[in-house]
Amino acid sequence: MYSSAGGKQIKVYALGGTIAMVPGPQGAVPGLTGEALIAAVDGLDQVATVDAETFSIVASPNITIGAVVDLSQRIRGDAAAGRWDGIVVTQGTDTIEETSFLLDLLLTDLNIPVIVTGAMRNPRLASPDGPGNILAAVRVASSIAAQQSALHLGVLVVINDTIHAASTVLKANSHRLDAFSSPASGPVGAVIEGRTLIYSLPNRQPILAAGRLLKGPLLEGPVPVALVSTSVGDTGWLLEAVADGRDEGHYRGLVLDAMGGGHLPERLVPSVAFIAERLPVVITSRTGNGSLLLDTYAYAGSETDLRDKGVISAGWLHKFKAAGLLELLLRAKASKAEIRSLFTEFN
Repeated sequence: MYSSAGGKQIKVYALGGTIAMVPGPQGAVPGLTGEALIAAVDGLDQVATVDAETFSIVASPNITIGAVVDLSQRIRGDAAAGRWDGIVVTQGTDTIEETSFLLDLLLTDLNIPVIVTGAMRNPRLASPDGPGNILAAVRVASSIAAQQSALHLGVLVVINDTIHAASTVLKANSHRLDAFSSPASGPVGAVIEGRTLIYSLPNRQPILAAGRLLKGPLLEGPVPVALVSTSVGDTGWLLEAVADGRDEGHYRGLVLDAMGGGHLPERLVPSVAFIAERLPVVITSRTGNGSLLLDTYAYAGSETDLRDKGVISAGWLHKFKAAGLLELLLRAKASKAEIRSLFTEFN
C-alpha cells in the first residue's frame, strides 16, 4: 500500500494485460502483480493512498464475462463497506471497450468512481505508458469532479490523459498510444497538468434502464451469444446453421453486425427471420459509428423489413457492447419483450 497524507483511499484491481507484461521465451507475457504495477508509478503517493490487489494475471482476450461479473461483485462489496473512495481497474487494452461497459451495466448505482485503464506499450519497451495511465486513473478517481459526479458519469476509461465514458469508448487503432476514441460522442474529459476536467456527461438513461433489469441474480454459466458480421460475399451458411440449430451448444441470442444504417442482403433475410422467431436477434451497424435508421427504407432486408420480422435495433450501441449487454440480459433471464424494450432505449 502506498500512503498519502490527507489523500483519498483508492483500490487498484490488476487483471493483467500489456500493462503487466514481462519477458517470455518468445515475447511478452502477463506477469506483473498489482503491487509491482503501482510501485513503478512515480509520484503516486502524492495523489492518494493506494492499495493494489492482483485479481488475475491474464492477457485481455482471456477475460471472461463471468470474471467481470465476479469483479463487479467485489467492487460492490468494497463500496458497501465504505473503505475506498474510488476503484481503478488495470487490464489489457484489447477488451477494455467491452469489460468497462459490462462493469458500467452492473454498477449503475455505485456512488464512487470506477476507472478502467491499461497500456499500449509493455513495461519493457521504451517510454511505456502504463505508469502514466495508472497515475492519471488514480488522479481521476481521487478528483472532486469524479467524486461528486460518479452516478452521472458511470464507469470511465482513462488512457492517454483522456477520459471516456464506458458506454461509448472504442479501441480504434491496434497499436498507437492514442488508440482509444469515442466516435459517437467524443470524450467526456481530460487530465491536464494533473487536473481532472469534465467536459460533458454521458447519456445514462439507457444504461440505468439496463441496470434495473440486472439487479437480480445472474446465471453463473455462459449464455452464448453469436456475433455475426455481414458482407457482400456472405453466403448465409453460418446463419443457416444457427437457424437449423446446428450451431454447437446452441446460441441463445444473436447480434448481427449489418451494413450501413442496419441493412442486410435479401438472401440472408429468411434465416434471420426464422432465428428471430425463437431467439432475440439484435442488429448493429458495421460502421461502428452512428445510430441505426428506423423508418427510411422499405426494401427486403431494410431496417423496416427487419423490424417487421422481429429483429431488434441496437440504435447507437456498438456491436461488442450490444453482444455483452445481450448476454447479461439473458443471464438475468430477461424476456424477449424486456430485451426489446431495453434496446429501444438506445434508439
